[in-house]
Amino acid sequence: MKSDQEIEAIGLGGRGSLGEPLPLVRLQNVNIGYNSVPVLQAVSMDVRPASLVGVAGPNGSGKTTLFRSILALLPIVSGSLFRSCPMSSFGYVPQNAALDPEFPLSVGEVVEMGGYGRVRPYQPFPAVEKKRVGEVLELVGLKHLKAKSFFACSGGQKQRLLIARALMVDPKIMILDEPLSGVDEESRRSITELLIKLTRQNRLAILFSSHDLEMVQRVADQIVRVDHGKIWLEERKADRQL
Repeated sequence: MKSDQEIEAIGLGGRGSLGEPLPLVRLQNVNIGYNSVPVLQAVSMDVRPASLVGVAGPNGSGKTTLFRSILALLPIVSGSLFRSCPMSSFGYVPQNAALDPEFPLSVGEVVEMGGYGRVRPYQPFPAVEKKRVGEVLELVGLKHLKAKSFFACSGGQKQRLLIARALMVDPKIMILDEPLSGVDEESRRSITELLIKLTRQNRLAILFSSHDLEMVQRVADQIVRVDHGKIWLEERKADRQL
């Protein structure tokens, strides 16, 4: 079996059948799990540019496990996992911020964290990166909160700010773990509209997980259903009427 790294190198920069761009991620008959024990079996799916993929399933069904393997945080048990872009082109939005509320951080400082990978140790944060912070905050509609304490923001605002932090890496693909969990209805709507905009206007591929199947069916281009160790796919163009 080829390693993830070997698979990633196959056909970089090439095109798929009928002149289509290669998928950013392709899983072929993949088993995913821990200590060689599969949690998900026979997973086959593609993630293509400008696609909005909703991963729907109950809590504990394996949604986060799937994301961890795509992000190279968890080796696959068997099968083939192909990436046509480097890991630096992946943006990740976790379900929880994992930031210490005792440590005072402004909105701008939290978003800056997404650009740290391009800054050398002990180097002042460059002006070009500071400009990028303003751009991604504008994109998520929260530039006016740049100086505000991150921990004084609402749950929905925090989620959009974590999306802004992930956008700092200038990703081709973004993975969001339960981005609509624990936020009010107005925030769910604004976050969903933002995800649609990022796929339509910015051509990002987006995978997001949710246990709300009805919402996923309403907005996603492709639905990945996860339950009892299996996945099944539904390919369609959603009407995206929110």
